[in-house]
Amino acid sequence: MTLLPPIFKNLPSSLPVEGAVSLALEGGIPIFRASQGVQSRIEALLQKQSDTELTPDEIAEVDCYAEIDDYLSFVNRTIRNLYLSSSSPGLV
Repeated sequence: MTLLPPIFKNLPSSLPVEGAVSLALEGGIPIFRASQGVQSRIEALLQKQSDTELTPDEIAEVDCYAEIDDYLSFVNRTIRNLYLSSSSPGLV
């Protein structure tokens, strides 16, 4: 079964063109995450959402960030699975 990556309809206007994603190594496997700046924006939106209602634009922005999170999770799972299948043939 082949998994397909999520398809984006658009990206949030607050998403920086550069520096939006950070890279870390976990057990020798590269892991992609939203940068600290992007995480701060998401946290600010979620805090506002818990305090009051978001505007329609802010709701769309949160939805876009959720799509990005799904995509990064897909990429990270794919990389991890490729690493595990190449380092342990027959186990995956």
